[in-house]
Amino acid sequence: MLEYVKTILQKVSFNAYLFERELKKGMRYLMPTELEEFKDWCYATFGMSHQPILNRYFRPAY
Repeated sequence: MLEYVKTILQKVSFNAYLFERELKKGMRYLMPTELEEFKDWCYATFGMSHQPILNRYFRPAY
């Protein structure tokens, strides 16, 4: 499922609204063990273009 969610995000990354919607949906489908890898991938891939959205969904652990 992780690879599927990654593929969808890459396809909708041109639009911030679609990106946020698909990110939220994708996180529901992932196993808790996959979320950390997914977070790292999201920041590496979309950190420059969608960082405010990513920060809303991946709060830093203090």
